[in-house]
Amino acid sequence: MLHPVQLFKTLSDETRLSIVMLLRESGELCVCDLCTATGESQPKISRHMAILREYDLVVDRREGKWIHYRLSSHIPAWAAGVIDTTWNCLREDVRERLKSVAPGKC
Repeated sequence: MLHPVQLFKTLSDETRLSIVMLLRESGELCVCDLCTATGESQPKISRHMAILREYDLVVDRREGKWIHYRLSSHIPAWAAGVIDTTWNCLREDVRERLKSVAPGKC
């Protein structure tokens, strides 16, 4: 079970917070889309995704050589509320970042 301290430590990293907000807005993104939207390298995004998976905040699925991520449906309600509230504060910035992403172009 996710503990509040784990959630806040995880989301205190700007890259991980950006990833969670992007997934909250878009539903699902592949690694290449996350790299484009955050301006980070694939190895860095993959390292952060491993941390998010470790705390069951995201789930993945493989499609060919690409891995697609989405927020887990098993996130506790209180944690989903924190994510939603944060997204409400950051949604314009998140939407602006997603404009750089061309889904399906991997």
